Amino acid sequence: MKLKNHNTNDGVIGDSSSTTNTKRVITHEDLWLMKRVGAPVPSPDGKWAIFTVTQPAYDKDATTDLWLVPLRLPDNDRNNTTNDNTGGKKRNNAAAAAAAAPRQLTHSLASKSGLDWHPNSTKVAFAMKRDDKDVSQIYILDIRIMGDGREGVERITNVVAGGVGARSPKFSPDGRYISFVSDVFVDDTTMNDEYNHRKYNARIYESFPIRYWDRWLNNDIQPHLFVQKAKVGAEARSLLANTKLVSSPGFGGLDAENGETLPSVWTFDSKSLVFVARTNKNMAICASTPGQLFCVDLVAGSEPIQLTNGTASYDEPVFRPDGKALLTKCEMGGDGKTYHHDRIMSFPWPFSLEKRIDLTAELDLSVVNFVVDSESKTIYFIAEAGEQTSLFSVSSSGGAVKAHNMPKHGCLTGLALGGNEIIACYESASCPPEVVRLNVLSGSYHAITHFHTAKVALLDLPPIDRFTFISAKGRMIHNLLVRPAGFDLMRKYPLLVMIHGGPTPQFKDCWMVRQNYRLLASDCFVLLLTNYSGSSGYSEEFGQAIQFDPIITPADEINQGADEASKRYTFINGSLRGVLGASYGGHLANWMEATTTHYKAIISHAGLSSQVTQWATSDIVYAREMNMGGPVWENNVIWNDHSPTSHAGNHALGTGWVTPMLLTVGEHDFRVPIHNTLEMFTYLQRLQVPSKLIVYPDANHHIMKGEDSRFWYNEVHSWLMKHLTKDKQLSML
Repeated sequence: MKLKNHNTNDGVIGDSSSTTNTKRVITHEDLWLMKRVGAPVPSPDGKWAIFTVTQPAYDKDATTDLWLVPLRLPDNDRNNTTNDNTGGKKRNNAAAAAAAAPRQLTHSLASKSGLDWHPNSTKVAFAMKRDDKDVSQIYILDIRIMGDGREGVERITNVVAGGVGARSPKFSPDGRYISFVSDVFVDDTTMNDEYNHRKYNARIYESFPIRYWDRWLNNDIQPHLFVQKAKVGAEARSLLANTKLVSSPGFGGLDAENGETLPSVWTFDSKSLVFVARTNKNMAICASTPGQLFCVDLVAGSEPIQLTNGTASYDEPVFRPDGKALLTKCEMGGDGKTYHHDRIMSFPWPFSLEKRIDLTAELDLSVVNFVVDSESKTIYFIAEAGEQTSLFSVSSSGGAVKAHNMPKHGCLTGLALGGNEIIACYESASCPPEVVRLNVLSGSYHAITHFHTAKVALLDLPPIDRFTFISAKGRMIHNLLVRPAGFDLMRKYPLLVMIHGGPTPQFKDCWMVRQNYRLLASDCFVLLLTNYSGSSGYSEEFGQAIQFDPIITPADEINQGADEASKRYTFINGSLRGVLGASYGGHLANWMEATTTHYKAIISHAGLSSQVTQWATSDIVYAREMNMGGPVWENNVIWNDHSPTSHAGNHALGTGWVTPMLLTVGEHDFRVPIHNTLEMFTYLQRLQVPSKLIVYPDANHHIMKGEDSRFWYNEVHSWLMKHLTKDKQLSML
């Protein structure tokens, strides 16, 4: 692969690290109303990239539209130059900027997802739901007729069965067909109108799972893989209808927030599809349910051939450009561990399970996503590396992994390749995501979108500090420290300890909306972010370290981190500490309430009250059981010892259940169901601990609405100001 040498520098996009009097504190409006840039999808010829841009709002639903940006300027624009005073030539900067600027392709309220280019780089397929009454359908946009007053969009599917509609479109290599996923009734005699107009309203289950995130699962439907000609009016046909695979009780797709999916890729002859499905979904209550690889022909009635089996789980299959290998992400299993890195697995094509190669065997980090160069020689991928997601590469035949040490700060996401152009999104704690072009040879990147540059330049976003310490168990623990806006070295600031969820994600040098570092720190607090044992981004052993020890050691490390920060930084007032956590971070925040008096204020969003309550009511069960070392009824002491409510007796001892606490939860949260928060509030009230409960009727595990989010941030700041600073004059965010 010949990589172009773009003349760029690896600078932080929108860097606001220098603090001046002209910069100001970030507000909720700054954060919430910034455009949210989706992962770029480059055209096969490498000339263009298409991506989604979501414009949030407070008083209405967010809008999501498609944008297009050139990756290479056409020759007439490259040659758009003028003579300088020395007789040489220089670029007409205005013309060049106009030619390189991204442009909006669609202008509608509908959400869009699942972008895929036609092989000739002239059309893009995507899924779109026009309104709340409609189900998602597949549309094709022709970029050649954009700009004449039309969007150039045609709807090509008309699926009507129950579920969320058509999704995940993919053009065949010859461009004649398009595949997609849609739901069908398990009982093929069920009619859609009959189902929607039945007189009773009941959900009936005979096996697990029954819920996912914020929705009840519908066992009357199942995902199928469809194919049709890529044109309006063509008939869609399920490739899985009447097969033994879908009739088996354990058949299912991979869980996703918008319905089950069947990740797939076309074979090069456009005659078959390789896809991922589960075969033991109905055993989720007591076993892992890995995704297996299958291949199905377009011939009517063909039974899918199962390519893999066993405990490893596969996802995101792609073919190498030379067609000689099938690559997938792979998570190993079968060893009793609850955490494993994602790896890149290569299978020869024609397929051989025995000859598979673990391409990232020599890298003890987890892969985020990967691409293959046009010559099929090199695999480029992003992996979690400490507080970053960074670029690596490996030969397509395996061997040593090369770290490209880019970016030097911040994170890459959504790595993609078109032609010889490698692109991604870049973000940091000082910059929301922007689309960038990567120069692997020079180790640099160049921003090709600038949606946030002007706004970020107005904000006071001090540099992020980093430090490590050795825990009581001898582990290296990494930490980020966020200074407040208007930072004054001579002041003493309260310390806000923030705990990440997961537990397998980690705190990264990235931009967040739900719990933004800068907005939480504001100009009031120093924010401490500790990557405790169990965090990803480090060794697989580190990620597995909290099996059978899910709460106590992480909490001890977080407390030790607060002590270390207070010792190392003279501007921290170590006697004024607050703690905030959500999800797994909420579990740990609740634990702090029950077991320590080192904090003056605690805030927990979606945290568990007891391990048993969480295990019995969550949408995920077996993985929690594995993490605890066995089922509840085996009298395993971990279930009790690592539960906050089991330590209510600490209140009488004065060693816990005394700290003022704010509890928040979404009413539609099925990941950490509301019962946990209600139990915590009951204990707090019964023990007469100053406490406040906020329930969001429209929220799930996350607070997604703008005004709800603004209210949450204000309540958090009010609680912290009241109990950490006693300042009653808090200005609204």
